[in-house]
Amino acid sequence: MQGLDTLGHAGENALRRLFVYNSGFLTQSRVKRILQLAGWSVTLGRPSASDWVGVWGAAPSSERGLAVAEGRDAQVLRVEDAFLRSLHPGRVSREAPLGLVLDRRGLHFDASRPSDLETLLVEDPLDDGALLNTARDLAARFCRSRLSKYSSFDPDLTLPEPGYVLVIDQAEGDASVLASVPGPDMARARFAEMLYYAQTEHPMAQILIRSHPETQSGKRPGHYGPEQAQGRISFVDGAIAPMDLLNGAIAVYTLSSQMGFEAILAGHKPRVFGTPFYAGWGLTEDEHQLIRRQRKLTRTQLFAGAMMRYPVWYDPYQDRLCTLERVMATLEATRRAEQEDRHGWVGRNIRLWKRPHMQAMFGQYKPMRFGAARPADGARVMAWGRAAQDGEVCVEDGFIRSQGLGANLVPPLSLVLDDLGIYFDPSRPSRLESLIAQSIDLPDHALARARSLIRRLVTEEVTKYASGATGPVFEKPDKRPILLVPGQVEDDASVLLGSPEVRTNAALLRRVRDANAEACILYKPHPDVVTGLRPGAVADAMQWADQVVTDIPMAHLLAQVDAVWTMTSLAGFEALLRDVPVTTLGLPFYAGWGLTTDLCLTPARRGKVVSIEMLVHAALIDYPRYFDPVTRQACPIEVVLDRLRDGAAPQGTGLRLLSKAQGVMASYAWLWRR
Repeated sequence: MQGLDTLGHAGENALRRLFVYNSGFLTQSRVKRILQLAGWSVTLGRPSASDWVGVWGAAPSSERGLAVAEGRDAQVLRVEDAFLRSLHPGRVSREAPLGLVLDRRGLHFDASRPSDLETLLVEDPLDDGALLNTARDLAARFCRSRLSKYSSFDPDLTLPEPGYVLVIDQAEGDASVLASVPGPDMARARFAEMLYYAQTEHPMAQILIRSHPETQSGKRPGHYGPEQAQGRISFVDGAIAPMDLLNGAIAVYTLSSQMGFEAILAGHKPRVFGTPFYAGWGLTEDEHQLIRRQRKLTRTQLFAGAMMRYPVWYDPYQDRLCTLERVMATLEATRRAEQEDRHGWVGRNIRLWKRPHMQAMFGQYKPMRFGAARPADGARVMAWGRAAQDGEVCVEDGFIRSQGLGANLVPPLSLVLDDLGIYFDPSRPSRLESLIAQSIDLPDHALARARSLIRRLVTEEVTKYASGATGPVFEKPDKRPILLVPGQVEDDASVLLGSPEVRTNAALLRRVRDANAEACILYKPHPDVVTGLRPGAVADAMQWADQVVTDIPMAHLLAQVDAVWTMTSLAGFEALLRDVPVTTLGLPFYAGWGLTTDLCLTPARRGKVVSIEMLVHAALIDYPRYFDPVTRQACPIEVVLDRLRDGAAPQGTGLRLLSKAQGVMASYAWLWRR
């Protein structure tokens, strides 16, 4: 039996009984599940001396548990939310936490006695190179993604002019406040003192007070009121991202708020008037000395201990414990969905079979409506493909779509929303073009994520419509260079808009043969064309091709060919992931960035040279939105790859006749708009 580790987390084979006397441990299923995964069996009754009693932080209900533990000589496990909890406070939205801290020594916010976190920060060397490198990357990602304990914010709010002093208020009666000062009256006096020092030490600066999210929502009062908002003192109104406020501040004052920790990550040395976990390590200006904390830590060491070593993190997609990185990706994905969908959507030119999936993907915050009428309630309009008009957002399939063809009515795992244009129309800028151009400024941690994603796509043989597919292996017939020519659907918008000179598969094959007389040319027709669902068949392809292959998955072919020639096929992008040279005769989104040989004049706005990691981050991480078919929630791309790998992605079953009929039915426009 594996026992407790240094932080009091039970090993996976050492399930220990945890007696609780707070109903939240039983009614909050996420909390109970995280405890179970961490090795604790939540139960009721009377503990023995070998059992544990679980209490929630310093909540009033904890007194019952502490009294039982003392009377039964049982040990105490103190449970609290982790420092990266959710989009909204639990009291505001009843949103389940993505992590917990489990402490068998004390409370991380109560410096009256050591906690597991303090002990870790004092005793652990925190000098492992791999740990610190990862911590450095994740801390940078934390700041860049504007994460916080509650990570929701309104991106439309105007930020205050930089150069202010930020004073952080906290909720009255908060446990971390009462752990720093003896009682509510002293707390109010301490907050008044803090505001006084902020004014005195910065006599010419604007003073901004940031209220706690629960104060802004009316759930709990703060320590500052309208009477403080005089002269150069004002409140920050609205749900502005804490990191944005910290980035614009010249100084930060706090009692014990977690924003003080985030201020350290943002590069500040905050003035601290309480005794939070991040004080006393040489990274803050402390009003109170903490005798036990004599060690000097770097920001990276503090982050590694507090965010990576101390908490227990939870993956809601796989129902298992996970790393901090997965929790960050989860919050990034769910926050994006909230920000884009909170005003509601009206869908135009959306076929009937797509609507239930679109409702699930975009209607979580407000039900999606379908029809041609423009909304009058602030909702935005999305339209499929080229139907999007000025002021509307274009929606299309993403580049990792499904295990099966869209023409077979397999719902997509990813969709892209483009408010500027659309990626397959090079005649005008698109949001993807903008993201690719901006990718030259990506930090190292973002490029590392893209590299990891590329490795996984290649290893797991993921393409737009398949994952891990099996099929016959192509055997090279001779020593000639082998060129792969992927066929396309000839009425596809990417061909009509993005390939001005070559628009048929026959013309494509002819051009490739004319330019490569000695090469071995493989022609792979598009799957939709092979199944008869879309136009583009070439009756005499063998005039130009040495072989026509239909039953070998694209990933297998790309691993064996020497180059790819294409109009605008996504196979060219998939080839770049595998270091296969690509020649384009059209203008796909990946052309013109220094990664391909382009035989068509590319727009001048694509003049920057980017790396494959930059292109992948823009096209597969920043541009699409991903949907988990199991939990039916927004998710990061890594979750979609998990579903494809595990066979949990939806596949087309029995819908081929319907897919063929959809073209006929589309002619009855009145029906599709009902």
